[in-house]
Amino acid sequence: MRVLLSFLLFALCLLGPAHAADRSVARAHAADVAAIHKVVEQFKTAIIAHDGKTLAGLFLQDHDSWLSVADAALWPEIKARNPQARKVVPSSWKEFSQYIQNSDKPVEERFYNVRIDTNGAVASVWFDFDFLVDGKVSNRGSESWQMVRAEEGWKISSMLFSMGD
Repeated sequence: MRVLLSFLLFALCLLGPAHAADRSVARAHAADVAAIHKVVEQFKTAIIAHDGKTLAGLFLQDHDSWLSVADAALWPEIKARNPQARKVVPSSWKEFSQYIQNSDKPVEERFYNVRIDTNGAVASVWFDFDFLVDGKVSNRGSESWQMVRAEEGWKISSMLFSMGD
């Protein structure tokens, strides 16, 4: 009996640090998710404010991977209008931030079903969206960001989004 009691006390001592480590990891994870949500909000706010400079600052400056892809419903319509059109179109955060900065019409991107997955060093953000120009939906679809935790905080390193109706 004494051996069993000693073993149980020993096991409990080992579990204490493990639970503390789990709680520490959970707090760090929650802090990272909150910081990434803040980037999402800054992105939306910068678009509405036509603030291309703030928008540009959310991206990893020396990297630019940005692709739009026509969805299955829209692609035949695009191809019919322009036989030379490409289904996957590269662009850049620089072009987008300039467009936002220089747009003479109100623009907004609304996000739905935002999902974030991170290990504290890299993250993936996925959401559905509507992009509005002058109050009218000009594009809707799904968008994915790959993010990295750089020296100055979370930055978007690449973006993919679908073009749909």
